[in-house]
Amino acid sequence: MGLVYPPTCAGCGAATADAGAFCPACWSGLRLIEEPLCDRLGIAFAVDLGIGRLTSPQAFAQPPVFARARAVALYDDVARGLVHRLKYEDRHDLARPMARMMAGAGRDLIAQADCIVPVPLHRWRLWRRRFNQAALLARPLADGAGLPFLPHALIRQRATRSQVGLSRAGRAENLSGAFHVPPAEAHRLAGLRVLLVDDVRTTGATANAAARALLRGGAASVDLLTFALVGEPIG
Repeated sequence: MGLVYPPTCAGCGAATADAGAFCPACWSGLRLIEEPLCDRLGIAFAVDLGIGRLTSPQAFAQPPVFARARAVALYDDVARGLVHRLKYEDRHDLARPMARMMAGAGRDLIAQADCIVPVPLHRWRLWRRRFNQAALLARPLADGAGLPFLPHALIRQRATRSQVGLSRAGRAENLSGAFHVPPAEAHRLAGLRVLLVDDVRTTGATANAAARALLRGGAASVDLLTFALVGEPIG
């Protein structure tokens, strides 16, 4: 098959040596999030203070519902292109290489997780899109880690308007009560450490709402792993 369909860059489609790899231009354009990080929010610090685990002012000012978050890259240029191709161009083949990178960025979270749950879409949006991009990323993560994949443990019970253009407070209000653990699924989560998976984290409103529902549904704790993060390093 490789002779007929040569491997191409996951980012731009240029020829590469290995399937799912990145060409040098896309790899150098991917703004990876690396240590030192805020232990709660996974935001990179611009300067390494050399004093162990750090918590950002943002995490102190607005503590998230989830315990910890990690992401592969900042949502800029290459990362945005990957997410958009996966989400809007039906490039399901990108999910596996993106999940491999997420496994590296979230190795500590995965090592302590009991199960993996994708952030769900409302049934009408799922019907229109035909797939949930978070589930496409979560399944190979679960397979690779040997963890239970629980796509039905959390549902989006209320359709919400687009988050684009809303303030932080508006996003939180828009998502209030949107997620729910079905009673029939609660036993699967009871006392478990859940790794919640999504494609992008913006303000964290979606992750907070989903984590709150999981905790109310019986989960012991919730960590968050996304491919991309909107924001800049802490100066």
